[in-house]
Amino acid sequence: MSLLSVVLPSYNEEQNIANTARVLSGILEEAGIDYELIFVSDGSRDATYQEILKAARQNPRIKGVEFSRNFGKEASIFAGMQLALGDAVVVMDCDLQHPPQVILQMWKLWQDGYEVVEGIKLSRGKESLAHKLSAGLFYRIMSGMIKMDMNASSDYKLLDRKVVDVLAGLPERNTFFRALTFWAGFRTTSVEYEVQERLYGESKWSMWSLMKYAVSNVTSFSTLPLQLVMVLGIFSILFSIVLGIQTLVKYLMGTAVEGFTTVILLILIIGGFIMISLGIIGHYIARIYEEVKGRPKFIISRATDNVQGNVTGNWRKQ
Repeated sequence: MSLLSVVLPSYNEEQNIANTARVLSGILEEAGIDYELIFVSDGSRDATYQEILKAARQNPRIKGVEFSRNFGKEASIFAGMQLALGDAVVVMDCDLQHPPQVILQMWKLWQDGYEVVEGIKLSRGKESLAHKLSAGLFYRIMSGMIKMDMNASSDYKLLDRKVVDVLAGLPERNTFFRALTFWAGFRTTSVEYEVQERLYGESKWSMWSLMKYAVSNVTSFSTLPLQLVMVLGIFSILFSIVLGIQTLVKYLMGTAVEGFTTVILLILIIGGFIMISLGIIGHYIARIYEEVKGRPKFIISRATDNVQGNVTGNWRKQ
């Protein structure tokens, strides 16, 4: 019988662990699917890992690990995929905003031969206006940068074992899981779902964290910002030429304006372009520096007794 692994990144989700484990186990057992649930505590500051331990003691199909510190959702996803033993792997949120019943549709499509099943959002559920605007801006930027439609995509996906092996084997430290599944190719289809309301807690994503996430993922998956440096340079040159011609014409006509207003404006505009360009280049150099050091994506400090597989970092079972 084929095994399904469900990877659940968890950050400060102590209130959701028990309910998520109960709901997913019930749905998968009722459907007769052999499964394992893999909770990854991303350096949580609450009792998330203790709740994972409790769930693992009650159900041997549940396993979990805890990072030594907060490494981010991307690291949690890749840690889960690295630990997964299933023939197919589903990645979903721990708070059940990704409706678990959709897993059955994904599983059926996988049995039909699809190797990547994308979860597509029909709506974003109940969110504040500021959060919807910031999320919408983020996905528009990402879609334009990486030339893929990311507007309704999510981390809710089912991946065949061969796809998991490809992604988990990538050597890069800075990853963007959502886009990498598009990049990897393979036979792909999609299912639609409505985002559910959280039963407990609140979203950990703020406008600021979304902005940082956007910058991080754009620069890890696209070189378009570097090309923007050249565009800024060309625009600066053209602006300077036009302004220079205008100044020369006024001087020859005897109507030149006295003072340094034009010079100051030129310095400010060109200086602004230079600083933006240096910032973009500096960010890419920082990314190169991080990759060259070759540090692991994550470090596991603790793991439940039933964890197997190749894990990164020094850890002991508990």
